[in-house]
Amino acid sequence: MEVKKIEEKETGEELPLSEWWKAWRERRDKKAQERLVKKYLPLVEYVANRLSVGLSSSVKKEDLISYGRIGLLDAVNKFEYERGLQFETYAIWRIRGAMIDGLRQEDWLSRSLREKTKKIEEAYSALEQKLLRSVTDEELCEHLGLSLRELHKLLSDTAFANMLSMDDPVLDEEGESSRHFLVADRKEKEPESILDREQTKVILAETIERLPEKERLVVNLFYYEELTLTEIARIMNLSPSRISQLHSKALYRMRTALKRHQSLVTS
Repeated sequence: MEVKKIEEKETGEELPLSEWWKAWRERRDKKAQERLVKKYLPLVEYVANRLSVGLSSSVKKEDLISYGRIGLLDAVNKFEYERGLQFETYAIWRIRGAMIDGLRQEDWLSRSLREKTKKIEEAYSALEQKLLRSVTDEELCEHLGLSLRELHKLLSDTAFANMLSMDDPVLDEEGESSRHFLVADRKEKEPESILDREQTKVILAETIERLPEKERLVVNLFYYEELTLTEIARIMNLSPSRISQLHSKALYRMRTALKRHQSLVTS
């Protein structure tokens, strides 16, 4: 979704987009800021449409759009156009992050759902620490005392909670860095923070490589190719609910790996 020029209605002329960015960045021109936000507003709808596919039916699209507008404004305020990077890529991750943060703050998750999510996460952690490999559904069922059907239902029920509880800033930075080599801010960080971020990238990359084939494919298509779960379902010839389960399992494994790494660092 590329925007090259902004139309200047008052004069009938077209101004290069860089002129609006320059006016905002150098003079903090409020008119330029308003024009930029208005021009890129379709990005909010774009992200809301894609994100809503994997979320609970209780989440209203209007709420996502409201949160997304905050993310877009934040992106416009912080983007450094002079670096020659693509704003759309940066803005999409900022918008998505704002939507996720908004849902978290509204506390959409019930206590029961949180407990179920924690139960599965603890099972993955215990089994993978014991077996030193990705666990199978059958092993997870035995550990939890569930049938395969019950496990799949539990994964579907907790998919929404799993998406919200995943460390999105990590995913955002990983997505920007690995896919677009884009850094959100140029401000220098403490060496320890930079090292921790680099280690996190390595942990995530290694975990993704160790995922079962179908889960790895879902992660690649969802986070790297930016397809919706419905689109992935068509490609893999599986039902959307099955794709949601695979996505949920992958997130459990990634979060477990990150928490295990964090516990080793702090111990």
